[in-house]
Amino acid sequence: MVLLNGYNLTSKELYRLSISGTKIGITDEAAEKVSKSFQFLKSVYSDLNLYGVNTGLGPMAQVRINDDKLVELQYNLVRSHTSGFPNYLDNLSCKAVFVARLNSLIRGHSSVSPNLVNHMVNMYNNEIIPCIPIHGGVGASGDLVQLAHLALAVIGEGTVYFKGQQMLAAEAYSITGLQPSKMVLREGLALINGTSAMTGVAALNIVNATTALEWMLIFSVMINEVMEAFDDHLSAELNAVKKHRGQTEIARLAREILKGSKLIRVRNNHWDREKSDDFFKEKVQEYYSLRCIPQILGPVYDTLAFAADVIENELNSTSDNPIIDFESENVFHGGNFHGDYISLEMDKLKLVLTRLSMLSERQLNYLLNNRLNGKLPSFINIQTLGLNFGLQGLQFTATSTTSENQTLSTSSYIHSISSNQDNQDIVSMGFNSACLTARIIENTFEVIAIEAVAVLQAVDALDVKTMLSDYNRKVYDELRAIFPVITKDRSTSHELETVKNYLRDNGKGFIGFNTISN
Repeated sequence: MVLLNGYNLTSKELYRLSISGTKIGITDEAAEKVSKSFQFLKSVYSDLNLYGVNTGLGPMAQVRINDDKLVELQYNLVRSHTSGFPNYLDNLSCKAVFVARLNSLIRGHSSVSPNLVNHMVNMYNNEIIPCIPIHGGVGASGDLVQLAHLALAVIGEGTVYFKGQQMLAAEAYSITGLQPSKMVLREGLALINGTSAMTGVAALNIVNATTALEWMLIFSVMINEVMEAFDDHLSAELNAVKKHRGQTEIARLAREILKGSKLIRVRNNHWDREKSDDFFKEKVQEYYSLRCIPQILGPVYDTLAFAADVIENELNSTSDNPIIDFESENVFHGGNFHGDYISLEMDKLKLVLTRLSMLSERQLNYLLNNRLNGKLPSFINIQTLGLNFGLQGLQFTATSTTSENQTLSTSSYIHSISSNQDNQDIVSMGFNSACLTARIIENTFEVIAIEAVAVLQAVDALDVKTMLSDYNRKVYDELRAIFPVITKDRSTSHELETVKNYLRDNGKGFIGFNTISN
């Protein structure tokens, strides 16, 4: 069982929870904070004008709500905002959103009841996960529409994933014997007024993007090997004179991957050539897609590292409004629900993952174009030229998918549209940004999967498997087990899907940031 306390949930742990059947609970300290916060609000709300407790919401915040209507207010808030079309996130993403919201609520600044927290724990452990719609949230008063759908399931309505299958919440409750939660005080507002939807999706994006970067580095190194490139563009000396952490680390990892290679060439202080040569017989240095790996993947590394810190901070924050401080006996009205931090980092992630797919597509093109690489048959076709087509058809998919990424990588952060009678006059669009990033990551794995097939095919075409580095030889065997060499034209559609899923679900673990190390 994983015990949540609201302060140290990581992207990696959230990812592991999402893909596993691990149960959750909350620490005794968190339970005590929840109880104290709830009791404090319960003791003072009737004497104060508290937003969302005994006032209307948004532009109607000036309206005092009668005491006999306070519970109805919370139900009305949830039901009125469940306006997302029934096009839902997948089950894993919905689990991440649910745990992210629970982790925020148990910090003790939201004044929800212990009953609500315990109910959410029981929902999760019984595999009742609210279905979260993809469209609807502007990411400013929190992910209102997305989290309203979460709250709707908490009160026994709407649609859920039950053991991974969509069904009505009422049916899932009936099967498990659980009873829906009954909202009190400000629980409707506390459930929907936060950044947990965008943050949950963003946390998964961090883990998946890191895995994509790892595989991209591996295949970049393998191409350098297969092409018998010189090693100096990966050297510690060359990369040390440019002061970027990511570049240095990518180069270091590349050298580790290359250990034992019989193909990569060591460049001395000069290179040999026949003195009579006026034109070198081979290239002095490689094309950028091979030579500039540290300079291209380094910024991806640095962007991911920074984003990972931001996402972890948001995962362990209180993001609703108002903020209840039971220790100082104060209530603070503000805007912690605003999703700019997540929106900006996801926009940056869009850019670097699109760049990753562009690099992969260019490396693929290099391998398939015999006029560029000068070593391989056209389209790495090891059959009959003209009669057979090699990997020609696969390139079209990679190119079009990369182009889609370029289109999708437009910023969400700068696309604010005022809404809510201009109460929400500048918004983050953070959930949009997180969802688009997830789509770009999925696309990127498709492109990398095609490149993987091409790299393996190149190894076979040149018959150099035994000359690969120890690490890359293991990678070759690992992937050849699920995608055999193309010795005759065949449909590869479902095989490519298998490769893509394998790459996405099997990170190598040698790139780690603060939130996802270990």
